[in-house]
This record gives sequence, structure tokens and C-alpha cells, in this order.
Amino acid sequence: MITAVVGANWGDEGKGKITDMLAKEADIIVRFQGGANAGHTIVNNYGKFALHTLPSGVFYDHTTSIIGNGVALNIPVFFKEYNEVTGRGVPAPKIMISDRAQMVMPYHILFDQYEEERLGGKSFGSTKSGIAPFYSDKYAKIGFQVSELFDEETLREKVVRICEMKNVLLEHLYHKPLLNPDELMEELNGYRKMVEPYVGDVSLYLWNALKDGKKILLEGQLGSLKDPDHGIYPMVTSSSTLAAYGAIGAGVPPYEIKKIVTVCKAYSSAVGAGAFVSEIFGEEADELRRRGGDGGEYGATTGRPRRMGWFDCVASKYGCRMQGTTDVAFTVLDVLGYLDEIPVCTGYEINGEITTEFPTTGLLEKAKPVLEVLPGWKQDIRGIKNYEELPENCRKYIEFVEEKIGFPITMISNGPGRNDIIYRNK
Repeated sequence: MITAVVGANWGDEGKGKITDMLAKEADIIVRFQGGANAGHTIVNNYGKFALHTLPSGVFYDHTTSIIGNGVALNIPVFFKEYNEVTGRGVPAPKIMISDRAQMVMPYHILFDQYEEERLGGKSFGSTKSGIAPFYSDKYAKIGFQVSELFDEETLREKVVRICEMKNVLLEHLYHKPLLNPDELMEELNGYRKMVEPYVGDVSLYLWNALKDGKKILLEGQLGSLKDPDHGIYPMVTSSSTLAAYGAIGAGVPPYEIKKIVTVCKAYSSAVGAGAFVSEIFGEEADELRRRGGDGGEYGATTGRPRRMGWFDCVASKYGCRMQGTTDVAFTVLDVLGYLDEIPVCTGYEINGEITTEFPTTGLLEKAKPVLEVLPGWKQDIRGIKNYEELPENCRKYIEFVEEKIGFPITMISNGPGRNDIIYRNK
């Protein structure tokens, strides 16, 4: 059976914690899309970690962690992270890397930086991790699969050919230093040595695991609103963030994905540019940012302060629908305990009309939030294990959100730790 853990919104919803928690019962955890451009923050017995490429199940010795074919694999970043984790006392995780995964090349990172620089004020707010140039090359069929590292002669021919193409842009568009094919080959030979022990046929491995009755977790990166088809295009990421893509990015049958846990924050936050209807500013935003998450709302990859907002029922209902949600995990609820009143965005006003359905980007840019204010519970809810023990106004907040989004909230996270969770039977 396969369970997917995905995000309902702009990312940073707390998927790492939920994956880490669910991994206790899983045999295999698979990253199926995205690259090292977003991070998952995890707090457990070993300490606090920000993972960027490693699956969030690496902290259990009974699990196998897999990099699927849909991932943008930055090999040096992956192994730096691996060494950091094991260097802090975590037992060496069992790793498998798909031979069909494609590699983030050193020049992808350069092109990402150069393009953001060229665009200036019209930039996409990229993390400059090389993700857009990587996926652009992948779909232009000039990317490099991990398997290509093991045929040196063919690899060299391709490297020379690609450098010629890239150097035209570097010289005439960006006015930057040119690529050297010999240096690139040397770097790729280093990559080969690093990945060689871990490379395999992931889809076959997962097929056999399913036949053996193993439990598989698919771990998504970012959230529905950053999907290139269904998100706030063009301020999106470059790979599909939806659970449906898990079948493609891991190479598994879609009908095996039985459970889709969609993670929703109890308030909103976003990193990067793009429409964000329920956004708040000034002291109100600073206070929520300071109290939020574990140690404040700052990007796990970039360290950038996240943009803050109230819970957005319109965006979250849409995000859950696009994921095919079976269960909602509602996170960082404990953070809101300081508020006397808690605004919730329940609709958008666009051109004088109110809607509860999420529109395309052009209309989204014109949307104003319609807010309803709920009473706060004014107490610390960390440590509570049973739903009935939550303050009445806290339960009312959860039930109000659940009714508005139309999907069952079955898990409530009330703290950063692995065990700070309330299960709610629906």
C-alpha cells in the first residue's frame, strides 16, 4: 500500500514532520519530485534537522530511503546532507537512487543565478538552486540521467555538445565565463564515484516491494499552489507537486496510492513571489512569524523570512481537492494560542463578487480576502494528546476550518516534536 504526504498550499506546511512520524510504520520512503530548493525541518531524538534532498524517513533504521526518477538530484548537496546526518549520530540510512533520476548540473545553478540577475525586479523569487534550468533541460531532452555517468565515452560526447550550446547563451546573453568540457567531465567522474554504490532500478524495486506487501510513503515537496499546471503560474516550481505525480516520479501504479495525507498549516505562510490573498504585514505579521514553526518562520533552504497570512479556506479547499485528499494533517496549531481573536479567510472578493473557488492567476491578483473572526483559546496546547482535551474554542476553530475546506482533519500537530500529534477519528 502507498501513502502520499503532500502539501495543500505554498509549501512549508510541515510535511517533513508528518512524513517522519508516519515513517515509523513504513518500510520505504520515496522522494518523487523537486530538488534541494525546499527543505523539510524535522525535530526528533537526534536533534533538529533541515533536510533538502534526503527523504524524511532516514531517521529510522528499518526504512529504505529512495530518490525517485522525478527528483532533480544535486549529487554534492545530497552527499553533504548524508554526511551531516550521519555525523550527528544518526545510523547510516539505507539509500537507493534511481538510475533514471536526472542530475542538477553545476551550470544549472549558474544559469538560475544569471537569469534572476538579468530579470532584476521581474524575477521569480527563485532559490537559485538550478531547478528551473534543470527541468527546462530535462524536457528539452538535453538533461543527464544518473545512468549516463557509467558510459564515459558517450558521456564525453554529450558534455562537449551541451557545453557548445550553453556557451552561446553565456557569451551573448549573460556575458559570463564559458563552460569547460574537461572540467565538467572531471566533476561528473566525481559524481559517479559518489553515487555508484546506491544506484538501482527503483520502479522494479518498488513493484516487488508492493507484491511483498511492503508499506511505501511518497514524500512530496512544496504544495498544490506551487504546481506548474494547477498553481499560481508563473510563480510556481518546475515539477508537479501533486500526489498524482507520485506515480510518475517514483514509477509506481497510480491505483496503489490508497491514502493521501495533505498537510495544511493552521495559518498561512509562503516563501517567494506570487499572489497570496490572506497575507498580513507589519507588526501583526512579525509577531506570527516570530512565534511560528520551531524557531520562527524562515525558509529551511534559504533562511528567508516567510510571508505570513491567516488561514485561507479558499486556497486550502482547492489545494486539498487537487491532491485527492483522504486525510488532512493540520499543523502548528499551538502557535495560535497567543491570539484573542483569529481571522480566517473564507472567501475572495473579485471585481465586486465573492467566490469560495480558487481562480486563475490573473483574477487571483485582484482578489481581496473575505475574513471571518473566530475567538482564540488563549492557552498553550502543547502536550495534549486527546482531541476532547483541547480548549473548546480550539476545537471550534478546527471544526470551522474542516467544514469550510470539506476534507476530514484526522491529525492535529500541536508542537514540533515527533510525538506532538493528536489523532482524531472521523
